[in-house]
Amino acid sequence: MIEIIEVGPERADDVLAVVKAAFAARPVLDPPADALAETVDTIGAMLAPGGGLLALDDGRPVGTVVLDPVDDAIYLRRFGVDPSAQGRGLARELVRAALAAASRRPGVRRAVILARQELPRTAGFWRDMGFVETDRHPPYIEMARPVPLAVEVPSADDMRDLGERVAGLLRAGDVLVLSGELGAGKTTFTQGLGAGLGVRGGITSPTFVIARVHPSLGDGPALVHVDAYRLGGQAELDDLDLDTDLDEAVTVVEWGTGLAEGLADARLEVRIMRATAATDVDPEADPRVVEIDPVGLRWLGVDLRA
Repeated sequence: MIEIIEVGPERADDVLAVVKAAFAARPVLDPPADALAETVDTIGAMLAPGGGLLALDDGRPVGTVVLDPVDDAIYLRRFGVDPSAQGRGLARELVRAALAAASRRPGVRRAVILARQELPRTAGFWRDMGFVETDRHPPYIEMARPVPLAVEVPSADDMRDLGERVAGLLRAGDVLVLSGELGAGKTTFTQGLGAGLGVRGGITSPTFVIARVHPSLGDGPALVHVDAYRLGGQAELDDLDLDTDLDEAVTVVEWGTGLAEGLADARLEVRIMRATAATDVDPEADPRVVEIDPVGLRWLGVDLRA
């Protein structure tokens, strides 16, 4: 069983063991990876400012990352998975845990990594995790992505209010991918978006229409509201010919995870979860946790916390 915990300099020896195992298994580079020269003392010094994460497999350290705070960013350094634990999705879990940890740090808006130019598969992994190239410092590529924001939403009115506030950050061409169980509040959130954008028509679940266009009542973008619940795959989404609207409208796709990400390189992934697992809670009073996960260069300069 994998457990990911936050650690400090007191676990420098465990972090170093994973770093040595992970980097020793990578291709030989020129110049060699700096990580191969690390010691317990240097890793301890790296952990001191912001700590790090350690992945444990039944108590055995198998993955790690150092969280290095620099201005409004967290640099993910010495990221590695022991070869014995690779192929199980641990690297992705570790990235998601690092982003969650970064989102809890006051003032942190970006996560940044440095990838070697000679390792295109490594850079591809980080692109899959939502990172985009922002600079080059040979032999390194600098890649970054915004950190997600988690908001507790007590009621349906608060969900609409959150949608209205998010609408203030949007512009034509933006895509939002909404996920959450039935009744989680996806359509309620979209109603708030519509109010904030100032579009025409009452926004309801588009399940039986699949897609609705709500024109703007002013000079702002229209809202394209899509329900992908009954779509059988990417081909059926393509058949809706949404590309004709994407540049001029804000597009919201409910149940879009795994389908709608290809509509735009930059997007907001909005995940709505119940705050409690209790089954005897009044659904109307059951609070939600909304995770707003910005992906792509478009969102690097946007402060969601505002």
